[in-house]
Amino acid sequence: MSDVHAHTVAFVRDTMLEQKTPPLSSVGPLGWARANLFSTWLNAALTIVSALFMLYVLAGILGWVISPTWFGTSLGDCREILAAAGRDGHGACWGVIRERWIQLLFGFYPSELYWRPILAFILLGVAIAPVLFSDKVSPKLMWFTAAYPFIFPWLLWGGTVWMPLGAAAGFVIGFFAYRFVSEKQSDLLGIIAGVVAALIWWLVLNGLVTGALSSILPIGFEPVESRRFGGFMLSITIGVVAIVCSLPLGIVLALGRQSDLLIVKYICVGFIEFIRGVPLITLLFVASTLLNIFLPPGTDFDIILRVLIMVTLFASAYMAEVIRGGLAALPKGQYEGADSLGLNYWQAQRLIIMPQALKISIPGIVSTFIGVFKDTTLVSIIGLLDPLGLSNAIRADSNWNGIVWELYGFIALMFFVFCFSMSRYSMYLERKLKTDHR
Repeated sequence: MSDVHAHTVAFVRDTMLEQKTPPLSSVGPLGWARANLFSTWLNAALTIVSALFMLYVLAGILGWVISPTWFGTSLGDCREILAAAGRDGHGACWGVIRERWIQLLFGFYPSELYWRPILAFILLGVAIAPVLFSDKVSPKLMWFTAAYPFIFPWLLWGGTVWMPLGAAAGFVIGFFAYRFVSEKQSDLLGIIAGVVAALIWWLVLNGLVTGALSSILPIGFEPVESRRFGGFMLSITIGVVAIVCSLPLGIVLALGRQSDLLIVKYICVGFIEFIRGVPLITLLFVASTLLNIFLPPGTDFDIILRVLIMVTLFASAYMAEVIRGGLAALPKGQYEGADSLGLNYWQAQRLIIMPQALKISIPGIVSTFIGVFKDTTLVSIIGLLDPLGLSNAIRADSNWNGIVWELYGFIALMFFVFCFSMSRYSMYLERKLKTDHR
């Protein structure tokens, strides 16, 4: 304190005091707890009651989870181990997870070929990296991303290498047909010509050409039948294919629903409303039993391929509505701005409209992805051995008859890891793109 100005005023401070740390009771964990948990007597009472309830529940769960039964060989063996430990039969029987975790992951896939699905899912991470982390991964990897849809089924199902190459050739033929006709006529005729040329190749010529090439140069992997697929490998396969394919289909359907072309608009509206009005289980039953009735006799249409098509169509209808919500949220000025720049319809959608609509729709898109991935468990109803179907098969074994919570807990944990990862990536993407416009 200084008395320099004491002749004019009673007290004047002419030097700054040193800055002091705030009291411990208002900062840090103690301050947060005081402000949020014990701010009033009622809040304090509710906090104490809630904490006691949580401790009671956690004590029961942890007492069951922490169990010395990892090496148990059957449910009876687990009970003997628990009795010897003085647990009076209270505890999980983790021996079933130790013995059957590989089956829960790969189903009945041949054990000597496990490297193929493992490699397929590792390459999946490499393929989606340029899409998910475009600012950290070289864009040159997009070439591998474009090729991966043909590598993925070949690694899982095996067979000749000419089959995926033939499928890729269909896209190349369709592209050149579109380019040739669009230059001579119009874009619409070019699209029609490209689709027709690709379909003729895939449905008529591809089998003949790949069969001839396979007889001349037989290169490929040992084929694996679809009925041997199962576990999380099956769920991830269905989920990844449905997620990857439903997004572009949903964008096309959303644009078609807003189109000025009446035929295109009503086709898209009819498809979306029909699919949204039918339960997924019904579509899966159609894929499992009814679809073969409408196919030529002797046609072998793979069951997993049928399920992939139905789940993808189901997800694309919901995705279209999510993206239509993003399109509706854009102000009219964005469309007028695109017109003022002289952009055509597709340039305006690609450069101005769709980037903003997709950014707005990120939470809805990711919620649809998570819902699709969890809905893959419904395939157990039509006899496919997803994790839930395998859990029933495991419990049919006399050694593990009566095991319930351990299997369902393991399956729930695995699904939680995947779904929580998608949710966290969604939050990261929202922060990166600043979707809140702050």
